[in-house]
Amino acid sequence: MNDYTENDYQRVVAAGTETSLLPGTRIEVVSRFSLSESPQHVLFDFDGTLSLIREGWPDVMIPMMVEVLEETGTDEPCEKLHDLVHEFVMTLTGKQTIYQMIRLAEEVAERGGRPQDPSVYKQMYHDRLMLRIQSRRDDLSNGRVPREEMLVPCSIELLEALVQRGAHLYLASGTDENYVQEECRLLGIDGYFGEHIYGAIDDFRSFSKARVIERIMKENNVDGSRLLGFGDGYVEIQNIKMVGGVAVGVASNEKERNGKVDPWKRDRLIGVGADLVVPDFRDYQQIISYFWSQ
Repeated sequence: MNDYTENDYQRVVAAGTETSLLPGTRIEVVSRFSLSESPQHVLFDFDGTLSLIREGWPDVMIPMMVEVLEETGTDEPCEKLHDLVHEFVMTLTGKQTIYQMIRLAEEVAERGGRPQDPSVYKQMYHDRLMLRIQSRRDDLSNGRVPREEMLVPCSIELLEALVQRGAHLYLASGTDENYVQEECRLLGIDGYFGEHIYGAIDDFRSFSKARVIERIMKENNVDGSRLLGFGDGYVEIQNIKMVGGVAVGVASNEKERNGKVDPWKRDRLIGVGADLVVPDFRDYQQIISYFWSQ
């Protein structure tokens, strides 16, 4: 693998594909497979897969982008701009944040405006997002809110079970690395990953989840068959499948945390090739049994 770009979403599994639930669980089996050996290396996405600190981020990004487009002087109604922005923001979800800002700059230029550098838009978004989530971060830091309330249910239990099985854990996120590392510490999960916490950097072309996967394989002299991935975005699922790994799509309902799948995430994750889909990790024991008893 030598192409580290993050490809756009590509459906490889038809909508309406027949699936089944493991008996007594919420684990949806999309494709049957047989492992010759149990997974040895496990890659996690962060936001929406483990962390809920940034829940609601589209409610910050989309209005900001609509404001930027309105400033071009376009006569398009606000509702039309909102629909346009919503579509491309959600289509690009899973890639590094900068890609959404690159698209915003393109839309500004198309309307005759003079776009800012995408990094400027990205900083504007982060500043607004921090205003929304600072109280959550403060509550975690001060212990006013237990970390479990800011995690996808049973995340800690799953991480513990994986470590007990001898798995090596890695985290790769499209969010900036400094934020990811800080929020891992706030959630008390940094110890599970050690030095293997990776996030977006200023030179966005030098980082991708595909690069992290290649590094795991090269440094540990393993092929993709020993890789297991968990993610609520299409990029990590797509990357894991491309190297022959097994992927669990996490169709988390971030706001409700009620054990029900998010239908939009579910369809997207199945479409890109997830082998299993779960709403959260309440069935972590069965997840472990599924992969370590084949």
